[in-house]
Amino acid sequence: MNTSTNTAGDAAIAGTDTANATPAFSPLYQQIKGLILQSLQGGEWRPGEAIPSEMELAARYRVSQGTVRKAIDELAADNLLIRRQGKGTFVATHAEHHVQYRFLKLVPDNGDSQSEGPAQREIVECKRLRASADIARALGLRTGDSVLQVRRVLSFANRPTILEDLWLPGTPFKGLTAERLTQYHGPMYALFETEFDVRMVRAEEHIRAVLPDEAQMKLLGVAAGTPLLSVERIAYTYNDMPMELRRGLYLTDTHHYRNELS
Repeated sequence: MNTSTNTAGDAAIAGTDTANATPAFSPLYQQIKGLILQSLQGGEWRPGEAIPSEMELAARYRVSQGTVRKAIDELAADNLLIRRQGKGTFVATHAEHHVQYRFLKLVPDNGDSQSEGPAQREIVECKRLRASADIARALGLRTGDSVLQVRRVLSFANRPTILEDLWLPGTPFKGLTAERLTQYHGPMYALFETEFDVRMVRAEEHIRAVLPDEAQMKLLGVAAGTPLLSVERIAYTYNDMPMELRRGLYLTDTHHYRNELS
């Protein structure tokens, strides 16, 4: 950021004063971004709600409006906030169409996802157990901590296409059951937001080709030797806290995995 745009208030929020200013450890707008993230994480502004205006936030943090705007621009680019022309800036929610499909990237080869409609979901099992060492490591837990394991099948046009195993930390998702997952018809991450106050904000994935075992062949209705795309994902909430480990097997004879890089 060009320091000529900073105000005296900008220096104050950075922990300095105008007479004895010292370099900050990070650009000022990054510090404001961090403060806004703290408010998001603390639930001050809920998914779908409007946040204060840039002018109000500038007064709150005693910085210039341009500094706030740059912080909000980055949060919008990260899909944490959504700008709506003439209405303001809102906390992004997985209930919104363009957000909910950020984490589901399997699309039909003909490109017409509308024709096949939303995925049909079948919850195969949902149980609580003790975390193994690898599950605990992925979720930042201790071996033996309580986790919820969910297995489900996603079908398109009544054809099983995705088999997913999910592991969730037990405490934040207390009360989540197979019945509730079956009854909820929206995106799973939207359910996590509205009922468990957990918002997934980013994910890391590892992708490889694998062959199914006998149980996986039965659930997906495929023969031995059928190649599948394995996608292992760790999803994080605010402050880089892991909240879900998901291992998915994708049948890709009529679909492909699409990722946009920028």
